[in-house]
Amino acid sequence: MERILGLDVGTKRIGVAISDPLGITAQPLTTIERESKKKDLEAIEALLDQYQVRKVVVGMPYNMNGTIGPSGEMAKMVGEKIKNKFKIELIYVDERLSTVSAERVLIEGDIRREERKNIIDKVAASYILQTYLDSK
Repeated sequence: MERILGLDVGTKRIGVAISDPLGITAQPLTTIERESKKKDLEAIEALLDQYQVRKVVVGMPYNMNGTIGPSGEMAKMVGEKIKNKFKIELIYVDERLSTVSAERVLIEGDIRREERKNIIDKVAASYILQTYLDSK
């Protein structure tokens, strides 16, 4: 049984989700406040070790026309650093509208705006990871 980590990479935060040991469901886990590349990777490494993760799914924010913009380049850069540093399998998943979907669910759940800001990234990461799990 292996757990899979899902990441929603943003400029200020990285949303993190984790799969159950059977790889069926994704749950929001945490949000990493971005400080520096080194600290970001240390936080990710701690999660990889804690949950014995062997695969990471990174959301790729394609533009609506399918091209990769600045956000996509940033996600790709973070993903490649994770792959190369930790020698781990890395998968990119189309994450278009994942944050929009996460926000909609939180609004429907009557979560206050202040609270939504604190949890939206990890909820978006769970959408990204669940998309991958559902495709397997």
